[in-house]
Amino acid sequence: MDVTWTLKYITEFIATAFLIIIGNGTVANVDLKGTKGRGSGWILIAIGYGLAVMMPALMFGNVSGNHINPAFTLGLAVAGLFPWAHVAPYIIAQVLGAIFGQFLVVVAYQPYFQKTENSNAILGSFSTISALDNGSLESRKPATWNGFINEFIGSFVLFFGALALTKNFFGSELVGRLIDSGYDKTVAETQVAPFTTGSLAVAHLGIGFLVMALVACIGGATGPALNPARDLGPRLLHHFLPKSMLGEAKSDSKWWYAWVPVVAPILAGILAVVLFKYLYL
Repeated sequence: MDVTWTLKYITEFIATAFLIIIGNGTVANVDLKGTKGRGSGWILIAIGYGLAVMMPALMFGNVSGNHINPAFTLGLAVAGLFPWAHVAPYIIAQVLGAIFGQFLVVVAYQPYFQKTENSNAILGSFSTISALDNGSLESRKPATWNGFINEFIGSFVLFFGALALTKNFFGSELVGRLIDSGYDKTVAETQVAPFTTGSLAVAHLGIGFLVMALVACIGGATGPALNPARDLGPRLLHHFLPKSMLGEAKSDSKWWYAWVPVVAPILAGILAVVLFKYLYL
């Protein structure tokens, strides 16, 4: 497939929008008052977010790389695995895609936002909230640091695991053998191996299951985000949308916490990608 960089930017926008529609759409279905999925629980959210990552990976992995995450894009660039010239356009596309996807979630669930009386359920359908935050000033410090630790651990496992799945997938030895036989490395990785083994597609499935597992095991503390665009874009939309759309229970957007799901995944992403490159590439 001959793909221009412009098409890659558009694809990152679409893929990130799909991520939010499926992921935060599931959260809205579980948390908002009056929906048929109301109270379905954390397992449904874990499944929803796993599929939210898996589906775009299968759809667009061979187009843009399906980063759908500024932390992953930055980590790849720092490690020399992605050109810096395209980092800003990718991140802009991801954040805008997250905002657009969240807007569609609001459109789909607008009557249920209006019915919901819990402000945290409304904000939680947009962005992450620490489980330690009880609304008091005293709870902010433990909520912030526990949230940072959980976001960092979860993000590190996600990025390191995603690279392991897509670079060390069963059949990846074929790439090395092609290079040893005289093939150009880029040609072997992008134009030959993906079409001669189904293992890379299985790896994309694995990324979805990895996210599902992370939401199930580490997500009880924060949500989690594991992705600056997934949290910041919808949080911005929550801030600007009026109560006429989100209901009278809409409260503040908890900006005091907003830096955590941005900074922690970025730091974890850089460390994970650099370490993986040092060990395996």
